[in-house]
Amino acid sequence: MNLFNRLRGATQPSSRETAKRRLQLVLVHDRSQISPGLIEIIKDEIIAVISKHVDIDRDGVQVQFTQADRESRLVADIPLLDGRKNRR
Repeated sequence: MNLFNRLRGATQPSSRETAKRRLQLVLVHDRSQISPGLIEIIKDEIIAVISKHVDIDRDGVQVQFTQADRESRLVADIPLLDGRKNRR
């Protein structure tokens, strides 16, 4: 937790909340029947396609599955570096 959050009085999530969030991730992966290996393949392909058009921070890319009610989502967080690549 950073200093700013501590000054505002924010608290770290309890171990119960952390365990609950981890269990939800496991359940999402099980229900979607997508293996961690497939997630890595998807991540690599997303990086390859997007990096053709813009510079990205490859180490900062995160791909995860989320689920709310009856909806599953693939969420990709891709940090951009300096905009569009020079195209010829």
